[in-house]
Amino acid sequence: MDVSDESRISRRGVIGGGVAAAAIVVSPGGVGNGSGMRTVATMPVSIDVNGERRALDLDPRTTLLDALREHLHLTGTKKGCDHGQCGACTVIVNGERINSCLSLALQHDGDSVTTIEGLGRADELHPMQAAFVEHDGYQCGYCTPGQICSAVSVLKEIEAGVPSHVTGDLSARMQPTGAELRERMSGNICRCGAYSNIAAAIAHVAGEKA
Repeated sequence: MDVSDESRISRRGVIGGGVAAAAIVVSPGGVGNGSGMRTVATMPVSIDVNGERRALDLDPRTTLLDALREHLHLTGTKKGCDHGQCGACTVIVNGERINSCLSLALQHDGDSVTTIEGLGRADELHPMQAAFVEHDGYQCGYCTPGQICSAVSVLKEIEAGVPSHVTGDLSARMQPTGAELRERMSGNICRCGAYSNIAAAIAHVAGEKA
């Protein structure tokens, strides 16, 4: 195992060790606040977000999703189910997509995070954003940021030869077929049901027909 993998902070480690060591809970009556509230100390975390290094002091229980939305005010990333089941909170971390609601911000100290705001601008859309517009790949739009971040990563996964459940021949060059795209995007839920248009948008960028 790579040394860097061994040194990464685990979710359980942060909650168990970090909270005990650094997030000290003050007894009722409070220290300095006079309110009787229980006070939790914060911990520092530094994350590269959309190409900009951001230093934060966070409650160690703060998820990456809440750090982005509540502390950095990057509200493009949506909170849907908050249980990792809908994909609305998908962001790209070190080149790979994750559900940010399931990941503690402290786990990503030193990591590179790309949100929907970092993919493109209104006057210079990312090709995937432009394809979603062209193919009407959204209705209410709530899931769209997560869909787009996931779709960008899906094409990179296929290009890198990362297999999915429907991949047949592991020795052949992987292709962005309709079956592959649908399987890989199955973790991103669209309650409006715009799936056919979403698939068409991704296939457009991939240069294939879904």
